[in-house]
Amino acid sequence: MRVAKAILTTILLLKTGSLMAIDLSLSIQPVLPKADILKAYQPLADYLSAQTGHTIRIKAHNNFLTYWSSMRQKKGFDLVLDAAHFSDYRVAKMNYEVLAKLPDTVSFSVVTHDDNLIFDVDELVLQKVATMVSPSVGAVRLLNLFPDPMRQPRIIYARDSNDAAQKVLDKTVFAAIIPTALVSSFAGLNTVITTESLPHMAFSAAPEVAVSIRDKIRKALIEASSHAQGREMLSKLNFSAFEAASGKNYSGHKALLSHEIGY
Repeated sequence: MRVAKAILTTILLLKTGSLMAIDLSLSIQPVLPKADILKAYQPLADYLSAQTGHTIRIKAHNNFLTYWSSMRQKKGFDLVLDAAHFSDYRVAKMNYEVLAKLPDTVSFSVVTHDDNLIFDVDELVLQKVATMVSPSVGAVRLLNLFPDPMRQPRIIYARDSNDAAQKVLDKTVFAAIIPTALVSSFAGLNTVITTESLPHMAFSAAPEVAVSIRDKIRKALIEASSHAQGREMLSKLNFSAFEAASGKNYSGHKALLSHEIGY
């Protein structure tokens, strides 16, 4: 009987993450090429590993198609930092918990070259428009602007938003849809329309991640701006801070994925 109790106690301790360190994956939405994601977000993984005592490993994905497929199969999605529509989807359908978010909101803008001034997105029908692969926010927003499948742009896929903007400046495409915050980084772009804003990226955890670990991560993120190690991490990622958040901040945004295969 004592042996059985000892085994049960050991199992419970393992589940709560209090007996030994474990490895956890941190998936990042593929807004950059895979190699760039691994490099850019390593400071976040290092910081959380140091703060929690567990090993956090970055999981990068080739593009949004493979990201969406892997997400639905929960492959490498212990922890996730990504956009509002994906965050809400996992909260509603997979019982993930939002632990924190980046401050403020994000929107996307359709831009053209200054030499190609237009004032209505209908003028983009049959024109080449660059975006990242669906179901990235930009691609979903772009398709929402053209609900008639017979009257749509010719979509050209870009590696990332910087690449999409550069294609406009190079005039290899007529327009692009990119994060609004990025527009001012490029001289020579004309904004045609800006989409409705979404809450900024959320950091969420799978239900299989022990509550004690979730609590440590939440605390580490929200308090990052208050101590040197956290501020160093935020600086390397060019983030101002993380703030408290819950699934309620993202409620309803999963609807952006309603037309995607597998929804």
